[in-house]
Amino acid sequence: MSNFSDLATGDRNLVAVAVEALAAPSAAFFDEARAAALTRAEHDRLAATQPALSTIEVVHADSDIEAASGIVVAAWNAERLKYHAPSVELVSQSGADVLLLTEADLGMARAGNHHTVADLARDLGMSYVFGVEFIELGLGDSREREWHKGETNAVGFHGNALLSRLPVTDAALIRLDDGGNWWTDAKDGQGRIGGRMAIAARIETSLGPILAVSVHLESKTDIEDRAGQTRRLIAAVEKLAGNLPVVIGGDFNTNSLPAGTREPEAHEPLFGLLAEAGYRWEAANDFALTQRTRPDGTPQPPFARLDWLFTRGLTASQAVTVPAVDADGAAISDHELVKARFSTL
Repeated sequence: MSNFSDLATGDRNLVAVAVEALAAPSAAFFDEARAAALTRAEHDRLAATQPALSTIEVVHADSDIEAASGIVVAAWNAERLKYHAPSVELVSQSGADVLLLTEADLGMARAGNHHTVADLARDLGMSYVFGVEFIELGLGDSREREWHKGETNAVGFHGNALLSRLPVTDAALIRLDDGGNWWTDAKDGQGRIGGRMAIAARIETSLGPILAVSVHLESKTDIEDRAGQTRRLIAAVEKLAGNLPVVIGGDFNTNSLPAGTREPEAHEPLFGLLAEAGYRWEAANDFALTQRTRPDGTPQPPFARLDWLFTRGLTASQAVTVPAVDADGAAISDHELVKARFSTL
């Protein structure tokens, strides 16, 4: 079985250089970036200076493969992952063996300048893989800039992760676009360096090794661009998975879907592309809406199902959409958690 580092050689869409801790940008880098022109050339030049965009942070916990009839995989867009204790409770109660996590902060003022993924993994006793999607030049969106006015980011990373209570034997980052869209279109004040990506890991389970993939597609785009990102995803997963069973999950930003539709392929080309590659989703999802209103009253309906699980080579069952709320019923993300049980065919 090939190592991901070997498979990534010569492939600009794959990153498989693992480190114990990502390198933080210097203050001089942020000064230079804030003064730079909002051009793709400047974005790419600045991005090339940052090792954190070409490495992944991999931390292993003590793991044992337990005899079981299957594994539970959950996907959750945690929207900064800033509510630690209720997030630990949510994931723990979900029974997830593998968590496909998107929108997590490292050293961002809006999340208390914590390494949110490391903190969550520590308290759940899970291994993790974390990759940087964006280096944030500011405090975040317009709401966050107002709430955290006068504060400073300790690091400035925003990214995606995969957590596992089972052994992780290899990992990689998959680039889903060429990056720079949030740099050249930074008129709203949310300047970012980087691009959309996925985190993939080979995991040893009671079913044998599988490939699990945590995905975050672009939000400021359309169905054709999402299809293009999905093509990149499929090609990279084909290279990494070989003959292994695969579970893919995350935030696909499928905002064109009518509420309650059971035929998403009629509205989003990415479903057809995944079907052609052998993936199924019908039994892995309950088709409930996965958006919710935050305590500040945003966003407002109508909502859609943005978060999905797909599988190839495994049977899915017990699909559930779990409310992402704390003990008082207050939202801890604007996305619900989705999960399903996977077993052998």
